Amino acid sequence: MNNEKYTYLSLWIFLVFCTPLKAQEDRPSFVLDVPYVATPENIVDEMLDMAGVSAKDVLYDLGSGDGRIPIRAAITVGARGIGIDLNPERVREAIKNAKEAEVTDKVSFYEGDVFEVDFSEASVLTLYLFPEVNLKLRPRIQKMAPGTKIVSHNYDMGDWEPDLTKEIMGPDGRKHVLYLWKIPD
Repeated sequence: MNNEKYTYLSLWIFLVFCTPLKAQEDRPSFVLDVPYVATPENIVDEMLDMAGVSAKDVLYDLGSGDGRIPIRAAITVGARGIGIDLNPERVREAIKNAKEAEVTDKVSFYEGDVFEVDFSEASVLTLYLFPEVNLKLRPRIQKMAPGTKIVSHNYDMGDWEPDLTKEIMGPDGRKHVLYLWKIPD
């Protein structure tokens, strides 16, 4: 009987103290403000086209996921691209995708919090973030250099009127809305 109590007590101690620690190890050490949702290729192309991205541009993609926007800009027009994502798994995937596309000389990907990263060198800024995240970033974005172009996928910036809005159909038949702002001179 005593042995049985000891076994139950040992099991209880293990479950209470060890299992939560193991489960905590499996959890990411960050909290995502926005879930990862890949932007369809035709939407990526339209975003780059709306911003008039060229080889002279430095494109920052906040919440860059698998890196498809900076990689596509590097492939199509030779633009330099920087992707920032909070999720280390997405950053590793983006780096792998850049290697496969042979554009590692043009693009870089970093793990970081978009609220803490300096993206002021961007001439083009791309976003696929939630409205509340866009609004939180808006004061910093509006202080960017005159002529900087910002393209947001599906989410606006509150009462900041975009210079251009476009609706485009995705390959799945769903409507996507793109917004473009240009920092005034």
